[in-house]
Amino acid sequence: MIDLTDDIRLANNVRKKAYSPQSGFTVGAVLMAKNGKRYTGCNIENQGIQSICAERVAFCKAISEGEFDFERIVVVGGKKDKEAEKCLPCGYCRQFMSEFVDKDFKIYTVYENKVEEYTMEELLPYAFQI
Repeated sequence: MIDLTDDIRLANNVRKKAYSPQSGFTVGAVLMAKNGKRYTGCNIENQGIQSICAERVAFCKAISEGEFDFERIVVVGGKKDKEAEKCLPCGYCRQFMSEFVDKDFKIYTVYENKVEEYTMEELLPYAFQI
């Protein structure tokens, strides 16, 4: 497995910036472009139409800067000021991300001193069927 130390540290740091007054669930994400540039995101809740997840924040930052080639994303989440728990992109984020990545795009979740790896195809198999 690749060294995700920097990504995990960044995801934990950006997780502290999450705005989640309704759920108290904070998420940080680090999206790695194929050129090595990292884009961070945290979840932002509101009482309005729809909150935005950390993964989509990171993707939107990257895309708005002209980036479209992605390698992986690291996601760290859990209750505010608590240890991380298993946290994978929601269905909406999976569908959103599938527009910009291939089936082998890596998704990592970090919790209980473990790192689990998934591919986009594993989390959203129907999006890659011919």
